[in-house]
Amino acid sequence: MTIAIIGAGLTGASAAAELREQGYDGDIVLVGAESHAPYERPPLSKDILLGKGTAADAAAKDEGWYADNGVELITGTRVTALDTAARTFEVDGRTISYDDLLIATGATSRHLPMADESGVPVAYLRTIEESEALKEHLGGSLLIIGAGWIGLEVASAARAAGGAVTVVESAPLPLVGAIGEDMGRLFADLHREHGVDLHLDTSLTTLEQDEGVVLRSDEGASKGGTRAVLSDGTEVRPDLVLVAIGAEPDTALAEAAGLDVDHGILVDARLRTSDPHVYAAGDVAHHDHPDLGRLRVEHWDTAIKQGQHAARSMLGGQEPYARQPYFFTDQYDLGMEYVGHLGRDGYDEIVVRGDHASRVLNAVMITDGTVVAAMHTNDWDATDHLRAWLGREATDRLRDTSVALADTLEG
Repeated sequence: MTIAIIGAGLTGASAAAELREQGYDGDIVLVGAESHAPYERPPLSKDILLGKGTAADAAAKDEGWYADNGVELITGTRVTALDTAARTFEVDGRTISYDDLLIATGATSRHLPMADESGVPVAYLRTIEESEALKEHLGGSLLIIGAGWIGLEVASAARAAGGAVTVVESAPLPLVGAIGEDMGRLFADLHREHGVDLHLDTSLTTLEQDEGVVLRSDEGASKGGTRAVLSDGTEVRPDLVLVAIGAEPDTALAEAAGLDVDHGILVDARLRTSDPHVYAAGDVAHHDHPDLGRLRVEHWDTAIKQGQHAARSMLGGQEPYARQPYFFTDQYDLGMEYVGHLGRDGYDEIVVRGDHASRVLNAVMITDGTVVAAMHTNDWDATDHLRAWLGREATDRLRDTSVALADTLEG
């Protein structure tokens, strides 16, 4: 028996490890387009970017793990064709047969045509190479398009390196779609206090080379050859423009193979696609969550846990993937953990213990009387208590902020 995994990222590595953990002793083939063995992406905008870690530190597994565990790892090449009827795929001149297949092709950076066509220095952040290249520019003048997780983490790293940072965001607050207005305001205040020039409800209207100005020096650093104009009239002359406007699921192979695709590869509660022998997990999977409905989650925890769950499903497991989304961020001296999921309409009530000024707080978000999401900043004992509230009806005890969070489920 052969189980193949297309996509050698964290999801793929987690699936391969879980197959062995569950006692599967058949063949495993793991194929990835990048030249690296599977690695974790959070360090790209954190430790690697800050110079506190290396690419080796981000590896999902030790160098010898794949050979030691009988996993054939093929890197640096793309699968060119997938035939689900024959249960084969083509890669690097080979035809590989499988009994079951996991697609874990992840996502790619969403591009901004205005930036790509401008001729000015533009960066994206999705790979080790992009992180290492971006690190060389952190001390200069940086214009970041997008105040999402990646944009804000890079802004934090750039300010730590002494760089001048301008962030442009079309929404009224950072992260408002993910964590709502109240907590989005906290992050806006945080970055402004650390010297970021933050422009909200604003878009990029002009991005061009400044005629007559040397674009690059012999060392490769920009010398002010970029001119950007924002919709609020602000003019910025950055050394580098970072586009951080989200990611798109990499569904090309699945679409070509005839699998059902809609904002990701459509999978059922067990992570199985429209083909009974093909599964999908991680950033690329548009999952039918038993409690939350259809959603696609682009976070580290989901990459690991869905990879593991898909492995168990391929071995006959019937349990639905019901884990609530979890993610974290580190910016300046603030650490945050978040559990749950806000729907398109957000929440209609929020209960906050602590305050914005101290940056030590936890918050519970409530919709129609039910706790749907929760988060903390620098309150490290709160996570398990917050997770325990997900899906429960909010009580007066929870709403009473004089009661410690740890005591809200008692009595």
